[in-house]
Amino acid sequence: MLECDKKTKTIEGGIQMTLRQLIQSVNPNDFQGSALFQQLKEIKPEYGANIRIKVRKDGNTIRVTNVHVGSLGDIVASPIDVADGLHMADSELLKAILGEMSNEGFTDADEELFWDDMTDLQKARIIR
Repeated sequence: MLECDKKTKTIEGGIQMTLRQLIQSVNPNDFQGSALFQQLKEIKPEYGANIRIKVRKDGNTIRVTNVHVGSLGDIVASPIDVADGLHMADSELLKAILGEMSNEGFTDADEELFWDDMTDLQKARIIR
């Protein structure tokens, strides 16, 4: 099961925490400059249960999948599957997820346009 040790805030493999719970477990000051973090922190969770965010290690790289499906409300409600044997701080896990969601190469203007589209409920309904 995905567990967060309250002292060290270390995440260990399995499932049980949603992205929203992970966001609530980190120090928000560590993500102050992230528009995506702020958006996810404020968004109302929706369905999510059918989508599972997958996190695994591939060599020295953390791989995150299933974060580009559905609306932000769906994604924030999604459970996180961390590969067995993978141990990382909650802030490291969230950084990896946010990095994958933001494509790690968007400019601030690109990111703003992207999230405007993702949070537009009419467009989200069309995608579904």
